[in-house]
Amino acid sequence: MAVISAQLVKQLREMTGAGMMDCKKALSETEGNIDKAVDILREKGLGKAAKKSSRLASEGLVSVKVNSDFKEATMSEINSETDFVAKNENFIDLTQDTTLHIMTNGISSVEELMETQIDGTKFEEFFNTKIAKIGENLVVRRFATLSAGENGVVNGYAHSNGRVGVILSAKCENEEVASKSAEFIRQLCMHAAAMKPSFLSYKELDPQFIEKETIALKADIEKHNEELARMKKPLKKVPMYGSQLQLTEAVMEEAKKDIEAQLKAQNKPEKIWDRIVPGQIARFIADNTQLDQQFTLLSQFYVMDDKKTIEQVIEEKSKEFGGKIELIDYVRFELGEGLEKKGCDFASEVADQLK
Repeated sequence: MAVISAQLVKQLREMTGAGMMDCKKALSETEGNIDKAVDILREKGLGKAAKKSSRLASEGLVSVKVNSDFKEATMSEINSETDFVAKNENFIDLTQDTTLHIMTNGISSVEELMETQIDGTKFEEFFNTKIAKIGENLVVRRFATLSAGENGVVNGYAHSNGRVGVILSAKCENEEVASKSAEFIRQLCMHAAAMKPSFLSYKELDPQFIEKETIALKADIEKHNEELARMKKPLKKVPMYGSQLQLTEAVMEEAKKDIEAQLKAQNKPEKIWDRIVPGQIARFIADNTQLDQQFTLLSQFYVMDDKKTIEQVIEEKSKEFGGKIELIDYVRFELGEGLEKKGCDFASEVADQLK
């Protein structure tokens, strides 16, 4: 049987917010596997999703460049050791110059970037000169470029602190609609920067992921309801499902029958059901697609009009601009995403990446 250290219990508690004894029990059940322990706690409604953001170990900047005709946008993340350097004017210029260089030259990998020429100098040499001048190890960690073909449009947004960036591309019915859509696409990028969707559409979600997250969602609401009941407040409805992918024709037909049965029990005249049922169906879908609303851009409620989903707002804009708008690609970078602390020695981590 694995020995469960106090440090491991403390780490799990910080990640999930669960009680100490619950954390210790979960770790014992999983023989010290912290990821599996997180799943156990969440399935019991005892812990939130792991707070990975608290383990991020990177400074630097995310920058975005969009060309003048909104046909191409590039976003990059360049890491530094300290936040102090990330605010340095020389470092800011470096990130912007590098992003523009990547977009202008159609560069697709860091290795390719290092072999290119910039201002008559090999980029690797140019970058190392900047490292020497700035005085810290720096890393071009990642970048992405989205391009729009005929009748397409791209735009992007980087938050003022340089810690979050988004680029989006859309296909439109014609060039006129594409031109009209540029600023709207930028507003959607701002929404995504704030609301953190992981995917564009629910169709991209993995069925096993949905199944696992639905269990956790139900448990979390049930646990919250215990607290609401204690305070004698109205309880939240526990959903049966979490994603549109689970709402099959059979599920929706059953939901409609249940709604009609409720209306009959309430003695509502059958002649007015057709005015009530659509709204009830919409509510059923909203209640049972909470994972889509959390993880996918199109299913989220728009920050500038929280009564409508992004998908609904796009439909409205399509009518306003005179032609269909369809989101095609979505990329979001959050500074340091996926880089975990190893003690407090980020300098060593960056140095390892440079080798």
